Amino acid sequence: MDLARRELDPGIHDYAGLYAYSIEHPRQFWRAVWDFCGVVGKPGVTVVEGFDRLPGARWFPEARLNFAENLLRFRDDHPALVFRAETGQSEQYSYRELYAAVAKAAAALRGAGIEPGDRVAGFLPNLPEAVIAMLAASSIGAIWSSCSPDFGVDGVVQRFGQIRPRVLFCAAAHPYNGKQHDDLGKVREIVQAIDSIEHVVVVPYLAEDPRIDEIPNAVTYAAFTDNDAQDMDFERLPFDHPLYILYSSGTTGAPKCITHGAGGTLLQHLKELVLHINLRRQDRLCYFTTTGWMMWNWMLSGLAVGATLVLYDGSPFHPGPEALFDLVDDERVTMLGVGAKAITAWEKAGLVPRESHRLNSLVTLLSTGSPLAPTGFDYVYREIKQNLCLSSIAGGTDIVSCFLSGCPVLPVYRGELQCAGLGMDVRVLREDGSEADVEETGELCCGSPFPAMPVGFWGDDNDEKYHAAYFETFPGFWAHGDTIRKTGNGGYVIEGRSDATLNQGVVRIGTAEIYRQVEALDEVIESICVGQEWEDDVRVVLFVKLREGLSLDELTETRIRKAIRDNTTPRHVPEKIIQVGDI
Repeated sequence: MDLARRELDPGIHDYAGLYAYSIEHPRQFWRAVWDFCGVVGKPGVTVVEGFDRLPGARWFPEARLNFAENLLRFRDDHPALVFRAETGQSEQYSYRELYAAVAKAAAALRGAGIEPGDRVAGFLPNLPEAVIAMLAASSIGAIWSSCSPDFGVDGVVQRFGQIRPRVLFCAAAHPYNGKQHDDLGKVREIVQAIDSIEHVVVVPYLAEDPRIDEIPNAVTYAAFTDNDAQDMDFERLPFDHPLYILYSSGTTGAPKCITHGAGGTLLQHLKELVLHINLRRQDRLCYFTTTGWMMWNWMLSGLAVGATLVLYDGSPFHPGPEALFDLVDDERVTMLGVGAKAITAWEKAGLVPRESHRLNSLVTLLSTGSPLAPTGFDYVYREIKQNLCLSSIAGGTDIVSCFLSGCPVLPVYRGELQCAGLGMDVRVLREDGSEADVEETGELCCGSPFPAMPVGFWGDDNDEKYHAAYFETFPGFWAHGDTIRKTGNGGYVIEGRSDATLNQGVVRIGTAEIYRQVEALDEVIESICVGQEWEDDVRVVLFVKLREGLSLDELTETRIRKAIRDNTTPRHVPEKIIQVGDI
């Protein structure tokens, strides 16, 4: 804000002023982000072409940069990666050691004939080798795509089969919840199904001598990277050169292959990490994520700030629900990120970290993945730590970043996301396309282009699927697929996914509204709600997982129905409540 007030507009005094400037003057704002965050590369003169087209704008059309060069700008002894597994296994890389490891991996990929635009895939746990392989691929200008090893073979083939990678990095096995899971059996089937894979590189995780004989063209990671490379050439490419391919969950048909550009991803991530969560060099950032969730890609950009990334692999509840808080104390984590469900699960488990752990280092708790209920906010400040910034953030795979974010200079209001992200022209629209009033629920939309928009969907040559996914519902706006409302505090509340909205008796019901009430009950561990076509209408069916030893008797069912009716509307009350063993 000081920089913006001094060099852009003397009237900028608070977040609201800075946000307004970022929307009204996007060229000056995004160029200021480039300079303030010290992006390595040449920006060129033009910031954006065709800003009046959504979609169709081109950001920094003359720029040349390399994503990996930005993440490897530091080459000193400051810790870059700290790895911990649920098994107790640990490893650490300084920035100097990380650069050296990436140089060897990049030389190996070049030796395998990998060029800009080729795809390199990872079927990997959250290991240092996953980070190294991604950086090595992007240093060349290759495109990285990853799935976590909890995916089934069909799920991996549906994704990687579309993008036809030339190299596949994988691990021999991975741990979860006290058990060791073999991955090489799946890899063998994946390689048989995808004939583009020329090299399989196996990290001997949990297996010192992995059996790779039955996998065509397989070598160990050590053998693949056995070279004398000490330095590397970073391919500086256009701003929108593809960097990542991520995947929609795909409710119908094959998952969409969402392709993100290097420059837009870097600029957006730096804006969010440096400004919205206040990440600095001395921070230690740990986001509990797999390599198949966009938060993994988001977290890795913290290397461009010079911070230390704490990678955790395994179950966050093994050997007990306190596992991540043990990690916070052991590794002095300053910023911890989790899915909202983890916070609910901690509360259900009766965890009181403020009594059992020091948590002296922890200053920020990030939550995303699903809406965090107001009771979740209460739990964090009551039982974890009072002097903490709890930032509920929301965006998605579609933009590999956030529309709604945290802010270190704004208050946290119970149940609310703090603000719209800088440069993100967030609107709440009614079904007819008009703007909703404050406290009125509508569709989360964006009214202006932004750098982190996908460069397209892989294989969607005419951009038909891309256009249909975001721009058909509200022409001239990006429609994100979330139902939200803006509050009187200037924050936002997410009611749920638009495609999870149930239309019962022509009344729109957000499933998140039901979950908030049901999962606040002590008896309920987890729930899921669906709409079922029934007698020319839609009825709401609620499945509940109860605490061990409990059954869905009449009293419990009445408590659930009453909680929903009292706190939402009678229309939200499910017609059927069914107990299930697990969800």
